Amino acid sequence: MAGRFSTMRYWITLLALAGVVVAGLALRVHYSTETEACSINEKWDCGIVNHSPYAELYHVPVAAIGMAGYLGLGGLALARRKRLVLAATVAGLGFSLYLTHIEKDVLLVWCVYCVTSLGIISVIALSAAGWQFGGREKV
Repeated sequence: MAGRFSTMRYWITLLALAGVVVAGLALRVHYSTETEACSINEKWDCGIVNHSPYAELYHVPVAAIGMAGYLGLGGLALARRKRLVLAATVAGLGFSLYLTHIEKDVLLVWCVYCVTSLGIISVIALSAAGWQFGGREKV
């Protein structure tokens, strides 16, 4: 059982890198003035979401915060900092759920990249919990 968890840090790092890519795509939309391919219809429009007042926190794009967070998670996972990975992931998941609430209840528009990021951070959270509580890791 422990052998399976010894590779968890690489799995979490791979997921975090996927998160960096998705957040990078959202950041590109944030700074773009063109119509985006992810602007599908009136309910799915990344441009509306990424140009809204909720797309920045103290003048820093939320997507850039996401990129930094995913990079930090990947670094912590590679360093085998299981508790910090779990704590940071729970914080990231909470923030992502808050942003999902904004999309659903305030903006009434969804962003494909944001929903994908929510999926990624959710899988990281489950993986981090399994890593933390699933058994001892061999070095």
